[in-house]
Amino acid sequence: MRALTAEFPSEIISLNEYDVMFILSRQEDRSLRLRDINRMTLITQPSVSRLVDRLVARGLLAKRDDPSDGRGTIVSLTDAGFDLFRRVAVSHMQSITTHMQALDDDELRELTALSDKIRTGVHDSAAPGTPLPE
Repeated sequence: MRALTAEFPSEIISLNEYDVMFILSRQEDRSLRLRDINRMTLITQPSVSRLVDRLVARGLLAKRDDPSDGRGTIVSLTDAGFDLFRRVAVSHMQSITTHMQALDDDELRELTALSDKIRTGVHDSAAPGTPLPE
């Protein structure tokens, strides 16, 4: 993780910003309620709100009131945000691929199985209706 963090293009966006943009990029319409983003990240709610506001100011995200619940906020990845996310994702994936080459095919299969087990366990223990990252 230290190597991946060191190689991440943090002069463009932070890892936490990337995480939020990744979550949004996985949604069909690249939009999600702010409270759902909060549930899917490892950072605090106030930090997510500030991060979203910074990305909105840069034109990478957009916010609007939730039409089905006036108390809620919908956050969307803008076209500019998606383009930036994709550029960073390509670089980040190249770095991950380089580090994963240290594992042989059996080790990769084992890592995949263990990761799936962890993800399934987290999903099974989550509150009903709580969205989880893929």
